[in-house]
Amino acid sequence: MYRFQYTQFKSHKIPTNPAGLIEYRAHPFWMQKYCPSHERDGTPRCCSCERMEPKDTKYLILDDGRKLCLECLDSAIMDTHECQPLYIDIREFYEGLHMKVEQQIPMLLVERSALNEAMEGEKHGHHHLPETRGLCLSEEQTVTTVLRRPRIGAGYKLIDMITEPCRLIRRCEVTAILILYGLPRLLTGSILAHEMMHAWLRLNGYPNLRPEVEEGICQVLAHMWLDSETYAGSTLVDIASSSSSTSSAVIASSKKGERSEFEKKLGEFFKHQIESDSSSAYGDGFRQGNAAVLKHGLRRTLDHIRLTGTFP
Repeated sequence: MYRFQYTQFKSHKIPTNPAGLIEYRAHPFWMQKYCPSHERDGTPRCCSCERMEPKDTKYLILDDGRKLCLECLDSAIMDTHECQPLYIDIREFYEGLHMKVEQQIPMLLVERSALNEAMEGEKHGHHHLPETRGLCLSEEQTVTTVLRRPRIGAGYKLIDMITEPCRLIRRCEVTAILILYGLPRLLTGSILAHEMMHAWLRLNGYPNLRPEVEEGICQVLAHMWLDSETYAGSTLVDIASSSSSTSSAVIASSKKGERSEFEKKLGEFFKHQIESDSSSAYGDGFRQGNAAVLKHGLRRTLDHIRLTGTFP
């Protein structure tokens, strides 16, 4: 496993503009300050935390051109086998919400090209926007999965990527769940929790829902799982029948030990991304769904969606 210590970025002076003033931009969550020119000069950003690559630090280059900072790499999940314990955690999280997924759905970690190809072959796919990071498959396909964790080679690039074609046979309404490889555990888990909700809805006879409703409630479950990781180890009440806040009423599902300060902050960032999403399906849908769950509880919200196709 790759291990790196979390260190603060070294500061570099931002030059003054023609008026003699220091002009800069700052990331809305991390508050990383940078010169406005970096928004146009192709300075790489981490594909996970979105921070810009500093001059004195090199990011890892994934095979599809994505770049990953060393702090996010520290907990990155790189192959299907490595993701299985997390998949079990997510299934147990759903079971704790009295939403057990009865079928054993195959879960594969894949490269971006394989994810895009699978999405093109999916007639009724649901996936993350603007970049596809996860997919709940319902069609039979052959998908190339990441079989073994790659190594870091020269130039801080991944080498020795071992992949294997996997023929997915449809045995129920859901064929498989595909997740993009190379993302930190908390981001991988939130995407997996989102796609698992798509699977749960299909397997439990929910009608074709508007994107704002389906993507919205899937984002609510992703946010709830991130909450459960934030409060892991605490004695918390079951939101399945509660109408109290998702930030204080969640299921503690993680069996991991103490996390680094950076990973805790990373979890807050992923929650912030869900909360502040500006899209109608993922952003507005989440906010409507979360408000419904806060007021009525998860079970009553799901019952209302089944009956009306809308949030209560």
